[in-house]
Amino acid sequence: MKTGVVLDLPARGASSIQDSEPCTVNSTESGMEQNNSQTEFIPVFKKTFYHPRYWGAWCGLGLLAGFAYVPPRLRDPVLGGLGRLVGKFATGARRRARINLLYCMPALSRRQREKIIDDMFACAPQSIALMAELACRDPHKVEGRIDWNGDQQLNQLLAEQKKIIFLVPHGWAVDVPAMLLASRGYQLAAFFHHQRNDLVDYFWNRARRRYGGRLHSRENGIKSFISSVRQGYCGYYLPDQDHGPEHSEFVEFFATYKATLPAIGRMMKICRATVVPLFPVYNAKTGRLTINVLPSMDDLAEADSAQVARRMNEEVEKLVGPNPEQYTWILKLLKTRKPGEIQPYKRKDI
Repeated sequence: MKTGVVLDLPARGASSIQDSEPCTVNSTESGMEQNNSQTEFIPVFKKTFYHPRYWGAWCGLGLLAGFAYVPPRLRDPVLGGLGRLVGKFATGARRRARINLLYCMPALSRRQREKIIDDMFACAPQSIALMAELACRDPHKVEGRIDWNGDQQLNQLLAEQKKIIFLVPHGWAVDVPAMLLASRGYQLAAFFHHQRNDLVDYFWNRARRRYGGRLHSRENGIKSFISSVRQGYCGYYLPDQDHGPEHSEFVEFFATYKATLPAIGRMMKICRATVVPLFPVYNAKTGRLTINVLPSMDDLAEADSAQVARRMNEEVEKLVGPNPEQYTWILKLLKTRKPGEIQPYKRKDI
């Protein structure tokens, strides 16, 4: 493992890629407008954000920004305790996590699964605070606490300016590796879902774009994301959400199965890109983030859809298995089931 390094490469160009970004957008005094061609999503500040219904979100965001300036050794115990407390009262999210872990890791005892859930709720605000630190402060203040593990091949691919699609499971610190790479001058394009709260969504996406790059909303389809990767942007793709039965494959996922969209195989071929799995793991005891990078998935070229889907889930299992508390088990990962099988989250006996 490499300790305290960001990558072995010099930064590409300036410290931010915004100056050389190939996309043309219009800006106004109140914010930035979405590109009319819908090739890119750009967050827009709205005057309605001053409405009282957003005051609670403003307070939360202000508190989070304040924590960005508190040393991790002081903030992490506080945030961890707060996260555990919230997790006790977030009954819906906790139930989804219990169901997911029961299906995916049935060999664990109930006590072991509950510990994973408690640790997950503690990890969430700690990881988000790290993202806030990157959004508010000089990235060099964070880089010294980042360890890249297994990144030798990635260094070479970046140095050779190869097209890359990062396959990144839904971890709580999922945005941090992309922001770190963008701060070094590498152009990234992310494919994302919106937050439910519009104000949170605005600031979250502003943070993602602080160092440049492109955001592509799933609402606008995947074509613009593919276009960016073909233009040389590193794709940032989260593979593990349930998109329903259409075009998905039912393949193994830990000890159960899930409907998995094998899109990464087609994207790899269309973009002529290398797929590189990675996953960030935050250690609250040390205040350090380890970004685990696996070897590229070169075996996807000749695989059929079912094989691609299974390989995607295998990489998720390899990355998440050793550190399950880092994963967002609160998602409805197993919503789509085979015909005749009840959806886990509608079961009354769990």
